[in-house]
Amino acid sequence: MKKACFIFLISIGLMACKNESKQQELNLEENRAKSYDQNDGLITMKGDFVYDANKKAAVFQTLNDIYGVVVDDNMHLLNEKVKPFKTDEYTSVPVTIRVKRIENTDQNILWDNILEVKDILKVEAPDPNKEDVIKLAN
Repeated sequence: MKKACFIFLISIGLMACKNESKQQELNLEENRAKSYDQNDGLITMKGDFVYDANKKAAVFQTLNDIYGVVVDDNMHLLNEKVKPFKTDEYTSVPVTIRVKRIENTDQNILWDNILEVKDILKVEAPDPNKEDVIKLAN
């Protein structure tokens, strides 16, 4: 009888541990999703960022679109974070950022939509094997 009770208690304990780890795993995924999908009007975007200090213009390129970027303090902070990964002034660096997408009303800016950087989530090193860059030389 004591053995049966002991085995019963151990099996309940093991089942409780399994459910607890699944719950922790679920909470981690939920927290990751919250960082990307907050209902605050911002959009999480992944793409390549480049800033031309001479022209004071910044561009963000995703797989399908190209956006102008508002030149402000957050854009300058992003530019500081990508500097270590740049090999020249026109190196585009992969980043993940949270932005506010704004319809362009300025006729001097050619982009339909411009982005205002709100949060910098990730800055990555450019892929050295990427072959979609055209360099002109004399």
